[in-house]
Amino acid sequence: MKPYPTQISVTEAIQILQNHARALNTETLPLLECYGRTLADNVLALVDHPSATNSAMDGYACRLEDTLSASEQTLVRLELIGDIPAGQMFHGSIGKNQAVGIYTGAPMPEGSDAVVPVEVTKTQGELVILSKPADPANVRPQGQDFQKGQNLLSQGLTLNAASVGLAAAMGHATLKVRRKPRVGILATGDEVIAPGKPLTKGHVYNSNSFSLAGLVQAAGSTPIILEHVRDDKDLLAKALEQTGQLDLLLTSGGVSMGKYDFVRDLLFEEGEVYFWKVAMKPAGPVLFGQWNHLPVLGLPGNPVSSMLAFLLLAKAYLQTSLGSTEALPYYSRTKTIAGSELKGAGSKEHFPRVCLENQHAFSTGNQSSGVLSSMHLAHAVAVISAKTNVQLGEALEVIELHKYL
Repeated sequence: MKPYPTQISVTEAIQILQNHARALNTETLPLLECYGRTLADNVLALVDHPSATNSAMDGYACRLEDTLSASEQTLVRLELIGDIPAGQMFHGSIGKNQAVGIYTGAPMPEGSDAVVPVEVTKTQGELVILSKPADPANVRPQGQDFQKGQNLLSQGLTLNAASVGLAAAMGHATLKVRRKPRVGILATGDEVIAPGKPLTKGHVYNSNSFSLAGLVQAAGSTPIILEHVRDDKDLLAKALEQTGQLDLLLTSGGVSMGKYDFVRDLLFEEGEVYFWKVAMKPAGPVLFGQWNHLPVLGLPGNPVSSMLAFLLLAKAYLQTSLGSTEALPYYSRTKTIAGSELKGAGSKEHFPRVCLENQHAFSTGNQSSGVLSSMHLAHAVAVISAKTNVQLGEALEVIELHKYL
């Protein structure tokens, strides 16, 4: 077995994961299927937006100079010579002391340079009466939002409602995106049983597969929950042989120092190990390697450890495969103040779960890696450097969880 790094920092583990991530191929999809997907190319505007200088409101298009004297005391009367609904053009031009009724989004007629809102006008036969001057600010110039050929959506962007809507406004019906990673999720351990079955003493329900599946989906990937495997190395090898086409396999359990940690043994004896153990708490005994060309990230069996290892490490692999330019959770921190004492973890970087309230962070309570309710209650995880304790009132960095769960 080749030498492998161990007890490495979180940043070193992230770098190794990124170095081994495999780029995914692309596909072109209709806009409705692009939400949450990662752009594979820059997207250039096919048109100007707006496509013509138009009105920003309902009112009357006219010449500013003809309306400057308008006030409540000095009314200005303009000849009304037409009407322009949105989507239509006025075939003619505005002359002195003339106006055209115009609606939001309708193109400005030739000769006009301002719009007076309908709220400050009255009509009288073929006249429109103004009590305030027209305003050029009520006119949207052609290309005010963006111009043809402009790059507004860049490769690596995760698409959301705003960016997909912008792509539509730019004239695109389809977008080229990265294929979704297929991520296998394999729970191991004799003590693990499926939810819904009677729970006997010494057993635990398989929560990890479902927590991880949600995290995988939130990371823009497709989760594939595999059948649970008991603590048997031969059964584990057989299960890995039957995973099908995966871009990454996540296992939970079997990677620590115990006699029955067969994920660890299988990769050590028949695979390749890129690192084992990260100087972090929880989730220290995480293992990354490959088995028969299948990338495997072995996560600890404790549920909090499993979730945090995904957020801090697995997400780095997936985002790199997708070509995502979004900042990783580990580097996406906000600053707050400790509302309670938060102890460190000796030589390891510590990630206690915290609630955020009034710009302060408070511990969720018991920080055991088996207390899954701490992830449910938490708004964030604090980042506490090795050999550090954070006292009440001290500055603190946190990773907000709502972005990733």
